[in-house]
Amino acid sequence: MGLFQKAPRDEAEASKWGPLEVGPEQVKDFTEEQWYARVYRGPEAPQLTWRAILMGSILGFFLAFTNLYIGLKTGWGLGVAITACILSYAIWSVLLAFRFAKSPMTILENNCMQSTASSAGYATGGTVVSAITALLMLSPTADNPKGEHLPWYILAGWTFFLGILGTVLAIPMKRNMINRERLPFPSGLAAATTLQSLYSEGKEALAKAKALVTSAVFGAVFPLLNALNVVKYTDEEGKPARKALIHETVELFDFIPGRGVTKGADGAVTALKPSDWLVSLETSPVMMAAGAIMGLRTTTWMLIAGLGLAYGLGPWSLDQLWTNPDGKVIAAVTAPAGAWRQSGLWFGAPLLVASGLMYFVLQWRTIVAAIRGASGGQVVSESQIVKDTEVPMAWMWWGGIFGGTGVILIGHFHFHIPAHLGLLAVGMTFILSLVACRATGETDITPIGAMGKLMQLTYGVLIPQNATANLMTASITSSSAGSAADLLNDLKAGYLLGANPRRQFIAQFLGVFTGTVASTFGFYLLVPDATAVTGDNPAFPAPAATSWKAVAEVFKNGLDHMHPTHQSLIYYGLAAGVFLVLLEANLPQKLKKWVPSASGIGLGLILPCFYPISMFIGAVAAWAWQKSSAKSAERFLVPVAAGIIAGAALMGVVVAILNNTVFK
Repeated sequence: MGLFQKAPRDEAEASKWGPLEVGPEQVKDFTEEQWYARVYRGPEAPQLTWRAILMGSILGFFLAFTNLYIGLKTGWGLGVAITACILSYAIWSVLLAFRFAKSPMTILENNCMQSTASSAGYATGGTVVSAITALLMLSPTADNPKGEHLPWYILAGWTFFLGILGTVLAIPMKRNMINRERLPFPSGLAAATTLQSLYSEGKEALAKAKALVTSAVFGAVFPLLNALNVVKYTDEEGKPARKALIHETVELFDFIPGRGVTKGADGAVTALKPSDWLVSLETSPVMMAAGAIMGLRTTTWMLIAGLGLAYGLGPWSLDQLWTNPDGKVIAAVTAPAGAWRQSGLWFGAPLLVASGLMYFVLQWRTIVAAIRGASGGQVVSESQIVKDTEVPMAWMWWGGIFGGTGVILIGHFHFHIPAHLGLLAVGMTFILSLVACRATGETDITPIGAMGKLMQLTYGVLIPQNATANLMTASITSSSAGSAADLLNDLKAGYLLGANPRRQFIAQFLGVFTGTVASTFGFYLLVPDATAVTGDNPAFPAPAATSWKAVAEVFKNGLDHMHPTHQSLIYYGLAAGVFLVLLEANLPQKLKKWVPSASGIGLGLILPCFYPISMFIGAVAAWAWQKSSAKSAERFLVPVAAGIIAGAALMGVVVAILNNTVFK
C-alpha cells in the first residue's frame, strides 16, 4: 500500500468519500472489530494527499505564531485543530468557488490536514515557551544585560528532535488506548465532531469561518495601536526614542486607594496607587479572549490572587528587610511593579509545582494502568488488515533512535549533560509520556508541567548547581509528552472518522518540520533578547518559563542565598498547592467548583495584575453570552476568541519585525 495518494479529480469523485452515516458519538463505543467492519474507509479513501499536507503546513506555520504569542503571555497553549479545520474548509470552499481547485477536500483529507497543522502549530513549540525562554532569562549578566540566545541551529535541532521523539513515542500507545480501551480523548472527539458537522452542514462552517476571520481582523488592529513604535519623542535623558500611539495599559483604577508607601532618597513618603502594583487595564482584547476560553473559575481566582498580591502580600513584603551575604539591606519586594517577580513568584510557582505533582500522584490508577498497558497486558493476535493499517512498531524504534540520539548529542555537546544522564532522561520520558497520554485520554488534561517539574527535581539531585541541564532535561519530557498526547488526540479524531492511522501518522510527522521552522523563527522575532521577558513590565511575562527558572535557580544557588521571606513563601506555596488538590479530591462533586483553583491562584501571582483583570473580564463576557444565548455562544464563542488571539498574535509578529527594522 502506497502512503501518499492522489486527490479526487472532480466533485463527483470526492462525493464518494463524504462523512459516514454513523457519527463520532456512536463510533467511540465500537470495539476494534466493529470499527474495521463498519467504520474504516479502506486503503483507497483519499486521505494523505499533498494538498492536505500543504494546507496543514501553511495553517500550522501561522498558528504556531499564535501559540508562541499566547504561551509567552499566559503560559497556556491553545489547541489549533478545530481552528485549522474551520479555516481549511472555508479556504477550500473559496478556492472551489473561484475554480482554483478542481475538487473539494474530502473529510479524511481535512483530518490529515488537521494532524499536520496541530503538530506544527501546537505540539512542536512547547519547549520554546518554557525551558528555552527560562534559559534565556538566566543568561543576562552585568556586562550583557540583554542575555544571549541559543544559536539558531541548536534551537532548531533541539525542537526538531524533541518533536520526532514525542511523535514516535505515541506509536505503542495508540492501539491499546484508542482501539481497545476506547479512552475518550475529548479534544479528539471534539475535532471529529467538528469535521463531521462541517461536511454535513456547509453553511454552518462558513458562518464560523466568517466569525473567526472578522474577529481576527479586529484583533489585528490593536498591536498597530499599542505596540508599533511610530511616534518619535525625546526621553528623560534627552535621547531620541519611539513609542506607540497609545499605551499598553490605562491607569483606570487609580481612583481606588492603593496600599503601601515608598520612601525617597530625601525621606519623603509617597502613597502607592493601584497602578504602581500594575492594577490597570490593558488596551488589547487578547487576554480577554484568552479568558473567555479559559473560563470563569480559573480567571476569578487569578484576579483574586493578583489583587491579593497588590493589597496584601506585596505591601507586607516591602517592609520585610534582610541583610544579604554582601552586606546590602534588601526588601522582599524592591519595587511595587516587580512584586509579581519577587514575592508573587516564590509563592505562586511552588504552588503550581506542588499542585501539578499532587494531581499526578492522585492519578496512581492511571500510572498503574499505563505501565500494565506498556508491558503488554493485552496481547491480541493481529490480522493482516491490522498489520497493514496500524503504524509499525519498527517506526517507533527507528524514530526513537533517531530522535533520542539527536537529543542526547545536543544535550551532551551544547548543554553539558553527561551522555548517560541524557539517555536516562530519554528513558524516563517514555515512561512519563505513557502516564501523560493516558491522563489526556481520560481527562483531556496533559500534565506536561508536572512532568517537567518531576524531571527538574530528579536532575536537581543528579546534577546540582547545573541550571542548564536542569532545564533542558525537563524539556525533553514535557515537550515529548506534549507531542505524543497531541498525536493521540489527532489519531482519535481520525479513528472516529474511519481514517487510516498509518497515513495520519505521516501527516503528523511532517508537521514537525514546519513547526520547527515556525517556532524557531517566531521565537527570535518575538523575543529579540532577554529584556522582552525580564524586568518589571516585560513585553512577555512568560509565566511558564518563570516557574521553570525559579525551580532551576533553587537548585543552582541553594536556599541560603534567598531572602528569608521568599524561603518561607516557598514552603507556604508548596503546602497550599498540596492542600487545595487534596481538598478538591475529597469533597463531593457539587462542592468541588467552590474550591479555589490552584492553577488560577498560581498564575495570578506570577503574572502582572493587568493580565488577570483582562482575562476575568473576558470570562465574565463569555459567561454572560452563554447565559443570554447558549446556542449562539456554543456556535461562535471559540471561533471569535480564537480569531482575536490569532489576529493579534500574527500582527504582533509583523509589528515586532517593523520595530526591529523600520522603526528602530
